[in-house]
Parts: sequence; structure tokens; C-alpha cells
Amino acid sequence: MSPVKKKKTIWGHCLVRNEERWVWYAINSVINYLDKILVWDTGSTDKTVQIIKLTKSPKISFQDYGSVTKETFAQARQEMLKQTKADWLFLIDGDEIWTKEGISKIVETIQEKGDDIESVVVKTINFVGDVYHYQEEEAGKYEIAGKRGHYNLRAINLKIPGLHADLPHGKQGYFDSEERPIQERDPRKILFLPVSYFHATYLPRSSKDFEVPLRTKKRKYEVGTPLPKNTKYPEVFYLPRPKIVPSPWIKMGKIELARAAIQTPFKKLKRRILK
Repeated sequence: MSPVKKKKTIWGHCLVRNEERWVWYAINSVINYLDKILVWDTGSTDKTVQIIKLTKSPKISFQDYGSVTKETFAQARQEMLKQTKADWLFLIDGDEIWTKEGISKIVETIQEKGDDIESVVVKTINFVGDVYHYQEEEAGKYEIAGKRGHYNLRAINLKIPGLHADLPHGKQGYFDSEERPIQERDPRKILFLPVSYFHATYLPRSSKDFEVPLRTKKRKYEVGTPLPKNTKYPEVFYLPRPKIVPSPWIKMGKIELARAAIQTPFKKLKRRILK
């Protein structure tokens, strides 16, 4: 008879600043699947903290960490690592929203294969304009283990020797004891899971977006590909939400659409020329 596998503990890390539009959806899309989630605020001046505190759960460990710069961003990530007492780390930003199927598949995979793998990579569906449109696959530039596209590393085995966070915001990542990025370790231990999460990084995320380093550069004015009518959106989009939480269903405005219509052909041409 095979020995019973010990349940692996999974903690989430959510480091935020001015994420009032999406953070409620992000946290509530994963909270029931993780053992604990560290939610640290780094100087929000909008309603982010107020919204975070609306989710009453013993799983949430909130901390008002204080402001960080691009250079000290990784220090906050490192302090989160030091406080984490788990087998696996799950990364969840304030603009990343999961379906129940997606997050449950990651958790199930970690429980089944977590002793034999070091990280889990998934696809991202990047909203552009609004939640009814997404960015074409040709725009995906992330390269992990020989694959290129809209990929992101979202779960890490905490037993990796010397695991630590480093580099400034925008380049920040996780590294091993030899300063090797986790996504560049043994490709046989990097699991590409056929699930996706919805990413609102290119949409407005706060009324105070302009205060966050690099945030305005991320805003995309682009005519995206329409999502199919049968798209399975995150279940949290349909839940009753506090009045302070913005609706996810706001469509792109006419001015933004006009600007996107002008810019999109040039962006698509550039992607195909500069591969």
C-alpha cells in the first residue's frame, strides 16, 4: 500500500499599492483554496486598504507595510518570504483574478506532484480596453523553459535552496542560492499547467494609478480581440459586492476606443516585425 502523502501547505503573497478596482476580486477568487494569504499594502492612497479589510477571513494576514521604491520593492517580497511557514508559495497580484477551475487545478497539482516539481507556470488572459477583450498572443514576450508567450510563473516550491527575492520593481524575481532565476532552473521541474488567469494589468486599476511606479507605462490603449460569448469569467465577477467595489463590467469609453483604434495597427505591425 502506498504511503499517504502529507498535505502540502500553500500560502499566498499579495503585495499591493493602489489596487482599488480589482483587489477585492483577486483576493476572493483564491482565498478559499489557500491555507493563508499575506496581503501587504505598500502605501495606497486610494480605497485599497478599506476594500481589503472588507473580506473577513482568518486566512488573511494584512500588514500596512509602508511605501516602497522600485529599489526596495524586492525587500518587501523577501520579508514576506521570511514570514512564510509553508511548503509552497502562490503569487497573486491585486490585478489577477482566477476562476474556481483554474485555482483548484493548481492546488490539486501541487498536492499530487509538489514533491517532484519546483514551480508552476500558467497562461495569462490579458484584458485590454475592458473585460470583453484580450490581447493577442503575438504580444506575449515572456520566455520560460523554451516557451514564449503570455506565460507567468505563479507557484514556487519553498524547498528550493536559497530561495530569495531580488532586483528592482519591473525586473524583480525569485532566485536560488546561485542567483539563478527560478524559471531558469531544471526545466524538467517546471510544470506548465494548461490553465489561465485573467490579468487586468493593462486596464485602469485605481483612481491613483499615476502615483505608482511604472503603472502608467503599463496602461494599454489597444483594440483587443473579443472574448468568446461562452467565456467562463471568474465566478467572483458575479458575486454580490460591497458598494465601494467597482463593477468589473465597465466598457471602454469612446475616447479611449478612438485612441486605441489609432494605435493598434502600429502595435500589431511592430510585434510581427520585431519578433
